[in-house]
Amino acid sequence: MIRMEPEKARAAHSSLTAQRVRSAWLFLGPMLLVLAAAAGWPLARTVYFSFTDASLADLDARQWVGFGNYFSVFSMPSGRVLYDGLLVDPVWWRAVWNTARFAVISVTCETILGMIVALVLNAKFPGRGIVRAAILIPWAIPTIVSAKMWQWMLNDQFGIINVVLLNLGLTSAKIAWTANADTAMAAILVVDIWKTTPFMALLILAALQMLPREIIEVARLDGANPWQIFWRVTLPLIRPAVMVAVIFRALDALRIFDLIYVLTPNNVHTKSMSVFARENLFEFDKFAYGSAASTLLFLILALLTIAYIRIGRISLDGGR
Repeated sequence: MIRMEPEKARAAHSSLTAQRVRSAWLFLGPMLLVLAAAAGWPLARTVYFSFTDASLADLDARQWVGFGNYFSVFSMPSGRVLYDGLLVDPVWWRAVWNTARFAVISVTCETILGMIVALVLNAKFPGRGIVRAAILIPWAIPTIVSAKMWQWMLNDQFGIINVVLLNLGLTSAKIAWTANADTAMAAILVVDIWKTTPFMALLILAALQMLPREIIEVARLDGANPWQIFWRVTLPLIRPAVMVAVIFRALDALRIFDLIYVLTPNNVHTKSMSVFARENLFEFDKFAYGSAASTLLFLILALLTIAYIRIGRISLDGGR
């Protein structure tokens, strides 16, 4: 058997590693170029417009205003000082609060329910394949279609939700679920949880399917009950996959737009950051102000993602 000298072995390993890196960049290069053209350039333009007074009426007539769209100070002739800009806009901060509340509640509920559904679907029972396919139907339906369907179901005059609740005696009058300030956010959360829980269940189920059965069997032989097996064995092993699933879902929740825009248009109690940015970009003809809101939304998403990865100690390179 021929053995290589340590120096030659290290050199060969280094050369192989360099070759793999070059091959990886060769394959990733076209994708990165397309991504830069499709996402990087529009993002850069949006950031640039946020520092101008651009208007949709004439984008070429824009003037540089610096951080004026984010924060500016005006002195009145009377000596009174006024503050303006996105960072002191109460409507923006209300949208931030609405988005954060929606994201926390929806992602938490979807993770818990998705875990339960995944554990059930991971068990062996007759018709498991049919149930697995059926559970994905809500997620497969386009969001706009789901929103319009639920809009009719939640309608205060013709919606089936009110009919069922009245017949069961749970309510004494019809409720305008999406128009009432007290129930609008709850209605949106119910629709989103109904639609997106299958997505979380699918990702968690994939992680459960990859678990070695021998570990579970050893835990059973050691006398562990089902709860101990789940808490001490299953959950730690699938934790990285769950954390990645939560990141993906949280990013979707923080940029929620279509569901809110269809179910509760022009409702300040449910307006998200994306809805706020869209209104200023196109409806209010405050293109620069909407660009500033879009830029802040991007920064918030980026910072939260980085913080979540750091706190959760998630390795995105496979642990290498």
